[in-house]
Amino acid sequence: MWWPYNLVQVSLFRALHEKEQRPKGHLTRNQFFVIAFVSSFAYYVFPGYLFKMLTSLSWICWVFPESVLAHQLGSGMHGLGVAAIGLDWSTVCAYLDSPLASPWFATANIATGLQYNITEIIDANLQLDVNAYLNKGPLYLSTFFVMIYGISFASLTATIVHVLLFHGREVWQMSKSAFREKNKDVHTMLMRKYKQVPQWWFLSILVCNVALTIFACEYYIDELQLPWWGVLLACALALFFTLPIGILKATTNQTPGLNVITEYIIGYIYPGRPVANMCFKVYGFISMKQALFFLQDFKLGHYMKIPPRTMFMAQVVGTLISAMVHLGTAWWLMDSIPNICDRAKLSPDNPWTCPGDHVFYDASVVWGLIGPRRIFGDLGSYSAINWFFLIGAVLPVLVWIAHKAFPTQKWIRLITVPIMISALGEMPPATAVNYTTWITIGFLSGFVVYRYRRDWWQRHNYVLSGSLDAGLAFMAVLLYLCLEFEGIKINWWGNKLDGCTLASCPTAEGVSVDYCPISKKISA
Repeated sequence: MWWPYNLVQVSLFRALHEKEQRPKGHLTRNQFFVIAFVSSFAYYVFPGYLFKMLTSLSWICWVFPESVLAHQLGSGMHGLGVAAIGLDWSTVCAYLDSPLASPWFATANIATGLQYNITEIIDANLQLDVNAYLNKGPLYLSTFFVMIYGISFASLTATIVHVLLFHGREVWQMSKSAFREKNKDVHTMLMRKYKQVPQWWFLSILVCNVALTIFACEYYIDELQLPWWGVLLACALALFFTLPIGILKATTNQTPGLNVITEYIIGYIYPGRPVANMCFKVYGFISMKQALFFLQDFKLGHYMKIPPRTMFMAQVVGTLISAMVHLGTAWWLMDSIPNICDRAKLSPDNPWTCPGDHVFYDASVVWGLIGPRRIFGDLGSYSAINWFFLIGAVLPVLVWIAHKAFPTQKWIRLITVPIMISALGEMPPATAVNYTTWITIGFLSGFVVYRYRRDWWQRHNYVLSGSLDAGLAFMAVLLYLCLEFEGIKINWWGNKLDGCTLASCPTAEGVSVDYCPISKKISA
């Protein structure tokens, strides 16, 4: 079992630390990394500051500047993103990681799967005022939002069934060999010369963290709303799903999330409490996601023959430092950027709109405050969406039957239903251009380069991915600290993002807004 993104880290490690015998006339991986890093660093001045429209080029909007329909179809940031493309590496890797680190079949699966005021219904205790809610009327979701939730339901059951059918025997055999310590993998045999990390180290950290979390939730029960049993249930969900989702991560470099199912479960069990819903999602979904990152780093150390105890201490210290840096940075940003995350008060070209935080808040209202029963249950309008659970469970079975019926057709086994179904799982906050650009680069690199320049692919692909990430990161920080933090901006046509100013115009009859004149709506 392999881990694609680990290959990026391994390649970088080798490029920067190993002596390499290069063929005559060829660059070493170290030299290639430096060239690609400098190029990425220099180029990001354009999409990051001088020409921000490179983030999303939506040419349909330029051809039809007065058409609302064309803008809604062509906008990569606020519309369907038809024919939109981004010439910005941050657009590519913002939500789906690097396409260079994903196998071509995973990219193909993702490409296949791609084709109201609520403040008045919340009382002083951050709970649902049922009478006010009934007076305001039920919550209605857009078709796209409902389908995103249905896709999340289906991807969850599809993940479990897919792993059981296609990897169940492998998991069972590997588990038996691990308990019997008969693993003959060469890396494992080489690592046995180091002192292993005692199990009680892991258990101690687990018990302490769970105990502190329960204490915080009980002590601040009025603020956090989540009781002690909610913490334990969230931990159990994270523990259960780490293995099946980890297998998909290992084989496709994509991670189906537990965000919707955690919201769904606690919303049914403990409705009307939005903060409890958010906490439960963090302890359930984010715990699982961090566990996979932890395993990924340990896998890297395993390949690089780093002593396990050294890796363990690096992980613990790194986690503590990261938590403090994240908290400090959040306080600094909220203090230094006026109206951060407030879209009503920010200028149209202000990047601090916090799309992920808005989605997180909206989900707490849908699932925590109103609750799934009033939306997807017997009291709601979208109960039919629960059929997606069954659909997700059935589709992998059909693929498995086809694989058994036609064993010589090896491409059938590459159909990964959970990845195909969950392709839109990051939308929102991801936009159409994030997907179209990611898929485009994934196909170009995974098919053309791999097919015709296999030797170059094996030597430089993962180094290229890492160097592009590093160059962008350093320049983004430099631009913010030196220019944007000081309020130095360049206002011109090229910095108007995708140029689709009418993409958010309402199309319902009798509805108008200042930036969308009636004449322009009629012309569409």
